[in-house]
Amino acid sequence: MTAAGNAEGAAGAALTVEDTEESWKVVASAERFAGRVITVRTDTVDMPGGVTADRDYVVHPGSVAVLALDDADRVLLLRQYRHPVRRLLWELPAGIRDVPGEPLVDCAARELAEEAAYRARTWHTLVDLHTSPGMSDERIRIFLARDLEPIPDEENTYVRQHEETDMPAVWIPLAEAVGKALSGMIHNSPAVAGILAAYAASADGFKGLRPADAPEA
Repeated sequence: MTAAGNAEGAAGAALTVEDTEESWKVVASAERFAGRVITVRTDTVDMPGGVTADRDYVVHPGSVAVLALDDADRVLLLRQYRHPVRRLLWELPAGIRDVPGEPLVDCAARELAEEAAYRARTWHTLVDLHTSPGMSDERIRIFLARDLEPIPDEENTYVRQHEETDMPAVWIPLAEAVGKALSGMIHNSPAVAGILAAYAASADGFKGLRPADAPEA
């Protein structure tokens, strides 16, 4: 083994591969834009070496998404127009954390009901993401929902608007969804992460997943 390899091995042995909280000193902060959902801020941050640097980022309330898996190991995907990228994207049922104090799993169940007209009896935490940590503080928790049943039409009072007005749904096998993600046919980041995480978690029958009410680290 080379000296570089030894150094890498030593460094790896000394570090725990787990994200941890850290907050560098902010010496100034300014709000640049305030919208309906997001704001944009510029923070001036103390950097190593005794210098400061400006960092622009989006302040976001956070989101949830649902990897709904039926008894035939099929994944539910919805197609929705996303204006910033000018694409119709295949996505998981998802939504913003817009009810203060609402448990995340309850938010996810509400989104699954509103967007897909399904409910689930079995819920697990699948994976947690910072969707784009270089430019946004958005956090998204993706849940695995199983033991599904459709919500009868007479119980489904949610009215879709805007991008959700025409949002077709498909069920595809989980393994096929993995192939579509890896071949560049699915681009939505929570969908890709959820599909790959569900496929990996299925190896032990989902026994290794955290409970639905697991705290966010």
